[in-house]
Amino acid sequence: MSQSKSIVFFDGVCNLCNASIDFIIKRDPHNKFLVGALQDSFSKAVLSVHNVDEDYLDSLVLFENGKIFYKSTAALKIARRLSGFWPIFYPLIFLPKSLRDPAYDFIGKNRYRWFGKKSTCRIPTPEEKAKFLSKENFPV
Repeated sequence: MSQSKSIVFFDGVCNLCNASIDFIIKRDPHNKFLVGALQDSFSKAVLSVHNVDEDYLDSLVLFENGKIFYKSTAALKIARRLSGFWPIFYPLIFLPKSLRDPAYDFIGKNRYRWFGKKSTCRIPTPEEKAKFLSKENFPV
């Protein structure tokens, strides 16, 4: 995999997660990220190679430089590579996960109730298609 391209896996039916993907796409003008729904069969195949449970939906999953990151660590590593002022949050990575992840978990456990859920996974628009993980654009 190219060192410069990272993959963000997300819960494709979660409205909050989809809004987060919109946020990332809009702030990724240099195409540093690909995104893929955790429910997608190709995403599951990619993640299974890295021992991620195929039923995992508890957080964003970031695949970067051959490593898997979850929860607040994934979110902060993503923020670090976005345009705008978002990289200023990256130093929070130095706080222990035991301080960062409880807030992430609280939101994650309530995300469907607070933000709703779609009946099917998001389908990318033609403009977004190149940003969504597929066999054709999977960086080897």
